[in-house]
Amino acid sequence: MNLKPRIGLSFDGQCEAAFKFYERSLNGKIELMLRWGESPMAKDAPAEWGGRILHARLAIGDTELLGGDALPGSYESPRGFSILLDPKDPGEAERLFNALAENGTVRMPLQETFWSPRFGVVSDQFGIPWTINYEKPE
Repeated sequence: MNLKPRIGLSFDGQCEAAFKFYERSLNGKIELMLRWGESPMAKDAPAEWGGRILHARLAIGDTELLGGDALPGSYESPRGFSILLDPKDPGEAERLFNALAENGTVRMPLQETFWSPRFGVVSDQFGIPWTINYEKPE
C-alpha cells in the first residue's frame, strides 16, 4: 500500500489570504481556489458564503496542502497538531521559520537542540502551528 497522507486546513474566512501567504512563504503553487459561489452547490448555499473558499489546493514540492473556509459558526482553532517541515539546509530552515513567523507567534525560537542544528516552532498569522526541523545529513 502506498498511502500518502495530505494536510487539510480549515480557516475562519481567511483561506484565500492564507494560501497566498503559503504560496509565497513555502515556494508553493496554488493549483485550485474554488469559491462556494463558483461551485455546483452555489444555488443551495446562502449568498453570504459566495466568496468563501470551498476548496483550495497548494502544491509544495511533492506534496499538497489542502484547505477551505469553515462554514460560518463552525470554525474551531487548530490544536493538537503541528505541520512539520524538513528543510534540506540551515539557510532554508531560517528562511521558512522567518517567513511563517511574519505576524505570527514564535512558540520556540529557531535554535540548535541536541537532535537538530535548527529547530523551532511557530504559529503563523492564521493560527496554524508549524515545526521547522533541519536534520544534518549523516
